[in-house]
Amino acid sequence: MVRRQSPVRDLVRGCRWAAGAAVLLAALAGSAEAQYVLHRNEATVVVEPYAANIVRVSLSLRQQDAVAQAGYGVLARPQTEGWTQRQGVDGDHFQSQALDIQVMPAAEKGPESGTHADIAKFFNGSAPGVGLHIATADGRSLVDLRGWGMAVPNYKDGTAWLSADRRPSDPPFFTVSASFSAAADEHDYGMGQNQEGYLDRRGHVLRCAHDYNAPGGQSVCVPFVVTNKGYGLIWDNPSRTTASFGFNDQNTFLSEVGQRVSFFIIAGDYDAQYKGYRLLTGDTPMPPKSAFGYIQSKQRYTSQQELLEAARGYRERHLPIDDLVIDWFHYTKMGQMDMDPAKWPDPVAMNRELHRMHFQTMISVWPRFVPESRYYNTLMQKGWLMHQADGTPTNGLPYDRAGSDIDTTNPEAAQWYWNTVRENYVTKGFDAFWADETEPDLPPNGSYFHVGPGTQFFNVYPLFHTAAFYDGMRKDMPGRALILSRDSYLGAQHNGGIFWSSDISPSWDVLRRQIPTGLNFVASGMPYWSTDIGGWQYLPQSHKPEHPPLLDPSDARENVGGFDDYPELYTRWFEYGTFQPNMRAHGSRLHNEVWSYGKQAEPILEKYLRLRYELMPYLYSLGWQSHLTGAPFMRGLFLDFGNDPNVADLGDEYMFGPALLVAPVTEQGATTRSVYLPAGTSWYNFWTNECLQGGQRVTVAAPIDTIPVFVRAGSILPLGSAVESTQDKQTIAAIKVYAGADGHFTLYDDDGTTYAYEGGKHHVAELHWDNRAQRLSSSDTSIPVDPAKGVVQVVHP
Repeated sequence: MVRRQSPVRDLVRGCRWAAGAAVLLAALAGSAEAQYVLHRNEATVVVEPYAANIVRVSLSLRQQDAVAQAGYGVLARPQTEGWTQRQGVDGDHFQSQALDIQVMPAAEKGPESGTHADIAKFFNGSAPGVGLHIATADGRSLVDLRGWGMAVPNYKDGTAWLSADRRPSDPPFFTVSASFSAAADEHDYGMGQNQEGYLDRRGHVLRCAHDYNAPGGQSVCVPFVVTNKGYGLIWDNPSRTTASFGFNDQNTFLSEVGQRVSFFIIAGDYDAQYKGYRLLTGDTPMPPKSAFGYIQSKQRYTSQQELLEAARGYRERHLPIDDLVIDWFHYTKMGQMDMDPAKWPDPVAMNRELHRMHFQTMISVWPRFVPESRYYNTLMQKGWLMHQADGTPTNGLPYDRAGSDIDTTNPEAAQWYWNTVRENYVTKGFDAFWADETEPDLPPNGSYFHVGPGTQFFNVYPLFHTAAFYDGMRKDMPGRALILSRDSYLGAQHNGGIFWSSDISPSWDVLRRQIPTGLNFVASGMPYWSTDIGGWQYLPQSHKPEHPPLLDPSDARENVGGFDDYPELYTRWFEYGTFQPNMRAHGSRLHNEVWSYGKQAEPILEKYLRLRYELMPYLYSLGWQSHLTGAPFMRGLFLDFGNDPNVADLGDEYMFGPALLVAPVTEQGATTRSVYLPAGTSWYNFWTNECLQGGQRVTVAAPIDTIPVFVRAGSILPLGSAVESTQDKQTIAAIKVYAGADGHFTLYDDDGTTYAYEGGKHHVAELHWDNRAQRLSSSDTSIPVDPAKGVVQVVHP
């Protein structure tokens, strides 16, 4: 099926397939028709509606930049239908049924006097003041623009160095900034991945940039923030950005390079904010059902034989699993895009056998090419590598000898890259791709892309790179695209990407910080995220725990060495991984299969592996909702219990879909866990069915084989029959209803592999629980809701 695209998809990705000047001019003309252009002293101000509750505002000292289209990742076209404009003594108003945008009149310039005159002799700002007030149509204030800046590189601000990153042919560089009002009780979430361990962004300074070496673990920039004050904000600038929240009662964004300030405001509650993000940047395609299963990886399976042995180990034990992953160094040279025949003698036969065993295979493909590789000269001659101003390919010497990055912002290079991946890997039977190192690993500041200076377009690479895979997979492969990417940006969710928190360390501290890290990342409009279960980095030679280990490491010494509590850590991480959007084990241990961590750990890991597949009907239905709405299904409690002030900065527990509250154990030696149960509902202990009132903190049992999970009253939880792969036919084994409130759940299914669902070939059943009548009903008579059939299980307080 041909991929359905927005009419401006090519344009907003930088005319990435070189569609031509005619397309560019036509799109610009269409945008101009949907813009309101104002002038305030030296500034051009553009108000550009996209929906009744969505508006983009652009400000610049250069009119051509103010009126230019929205930046990379935005697919929607502006439109003014339903909007009106009026002028008054208080300025210009732009109104819809949802919003009232007020641009105040230009401030009159007059002679300064007194101290102001003395200050003006020596100091001035970079841009004239522009008064901007954004409110709902009924007058409720949402956000005000407090100030903005557009400063040339200079020594005063410490930005003079930026001039060295600009070629004479590039547009002028400005450091652009804006400050917005922030109410005292505002809370802010999202902005991509930051691993410092906090949930609410308020009271923190965040560096929005792809940074592998960030202190807490890799950071990823997705400049979309959602708030509890009825608006979300997209900061439309791809350069490295510093964002601060709540200081001096304002939120401030400062980007290293731009030619304008550009931002979107999406009005409404959290659901509306995510629907608006989806409208602007595209939906999240349904991943293959296998992506909801278990993904087995390690650093690394070194041979065909080793991978097949792991596969047979799972099937002989009748353990559920879907995907096996081949990591880096399967090739003879970086960028050779081959498989070492000494270790991988027949990948085609290997994949054929794995497919017969109901496995899917994913292989890591890096964007790097060393000079000795077979494609390097072609890439260099065509100018398809990220490069310096003189055309020299950027490399990481002397410490990094892995070559140069292909520039997939160039549409010809992107097409070549996919064709080469297809010729070398798709033809061997691989089903999915691991797009590793998508920052890119060689930071682009000071280098140049096809789309422009890397300093200005610092964060866009993962958007283009995942698109190269996704567009190619849609065209050339029959199954749904599955792309594991280390980085993201606005719109990358539309490229079939699933993301992970990079090469994290194996420690209790890191495990603890993963929870708020993941909640903020998915809150940024990116529903699919996971961690390397167990951490990726090598284990220390020894580690003595603070408390006696809960699992005996003695029969796993070959694997865990002197890390006495590592089987305990891995088990707790695995339990947490069961309740992540994607469940993927990875790391630099000799062995990483579920039987690798000792006889005491093994049955616990098997228990949660089976539970993951038992939850499959519920999980897959959650994916469908994210596809429809743009909202994540791993949800900070703030999304569902905003009226409970206790959850605003509660980052160590979360909702997994509408039913399950998950509270991972992240303290070594702990056998109990304090859990806050949000107010406004009752909660059932998933394991014991004990019912407790919300609005209280409780201490619950958490022995090593138990992660605390609670079920919200009124929940409908469909559970599947035992299977060993999502390719096996799974039936609904039970529908558990947790009484105490009315409930609703949309049960979804499709073929799990193709794009037929886009044409309506899917199955939806609306399940409803009437608590007063104590009756479950279904819009689909094939769903066995009759109590006599023994599938429905009602849990009572």
